[in-house]
Amino acid sequence: MLIRSFVASFLLLAAPAFLQAEETPPVPLAVVGLEHDHARLLFPMLKGRGDLKLVGIVESDPEIIGYYEEHFHLCPSLFFPTFGALVAKEKVRAVAAFTSTAGHRAVIEECAPLGIDVMMEKPMATNLDDARAIAAAAAKGGIEVVVNFETTWYPSNALAFDLVNQRRLIGSPRKILVQDGNPGPSAIKATPYFLKWLTDPALGGGANMDFGCYGADLVTWIMKGERPKTVTAVMQNFQPATYSRVEDESTIVLGYPTTQAVIQASWNWPYGRKDMEIYGESGSVMVPNREFVRVKAGDEPARQQNALAITGPCAEQLSYLSAVVRGEIKPTGMSSIALNMIVTEILDAARESARTGRTVPLPPRPAW
Repeated sequence: MLIRSFVASFLLLAAPAFLQAEETPPVPLAVVGLEHDHARLLFPMLKGRGDLKLVGIVESDPEIIGYYEEHFHLCPSLFFPTFGALVAKEKVRAVAAFTSTAGHRAVIEECAPLGIDVMMEKPMATNLDDARAIAAAAAKGGIEVVVNFETTWYPSNALAFDLVNQRRLIGSPRKILVQDGNPGPSAIKATPYFLKWLTDPALGGGANMDFGCYGADLVTWIMKGERPKTVTAVMQNFQPATYSRVEDESTIVLGYPTTQAVIQASWNWPYGRKDMEIYGESGSVMVPNREFVRVKAGDEPARQQNALAITGPCAEQLSYLSAVVRGEIKPTGMSSIALNMIVTEILDAARESARTGRTVPLPPRPAW
């Protein structure tokens, strides 16, 4: 009887905490822009979630609206012509931006004064001027910015970082190779509105911006935020009839005091790829996919090591965004403004190197 009474008292006292956890309202989420095809990945991820609730979509192009209404069964009442019209009707705490890369600055500058946190698709900005403006607006408004790279959520990349930087399994990195891309946006049937800006250099188009950013992000993360000393790049166009205004091939070489990194970004791979190879003083860590790595020490045979699934807020981008908005975590690593300022600096220098045919030395101090 005494035990039963104790249990009843405990449950009575604990009930408010349980109820509070269950009744935590979802974060009201707005989508701004639908011209980036990664938006097609968002709507299936939103189904059945309790941490985020879609309250509106800012899009004015009737063709794009019709596409998303048809393919994802979205209610017409979700669509608003402007962000101002949306926030006048709905409370918004988070924004997922699927504009062109050039549109990111305007999204941040509109959300920052309202205290609305933003997640944008990679890369953060088309140039350092926009990157500086994004960082300044976010700081002034006190908002958080998440830059979403698909490779951030690969368990294999997390394992590789641990093996190289925490366990020091292969000694100091000497060479890092990152290969990213696919047969090209036209070949993989990108939507017309995605293809339109992805082939416009002023809006963030071209293989260098589209896939070179992955390598710049991963390498800077593996190098724990170190900036390269030099950037050398070669960019070419193998499909001029299809991509007349932008490069479809880009190779970037980053020089560090004791490491060299090679980023191969291409719209000419025969298949899609996002893989990485890290060679150290005493071995290598190969990352062929998101599920496992191959570790090789000296002349010993390579051994496969499966990566454990990532759990919690770092498992995928929407859980991460939700946790950021609730103040549970801060954007760090590959998702952070600080690291993506370096990514932008690398991409800027790569364009200059390709234009001039010369190696571009980065200034000793960051240009922001």
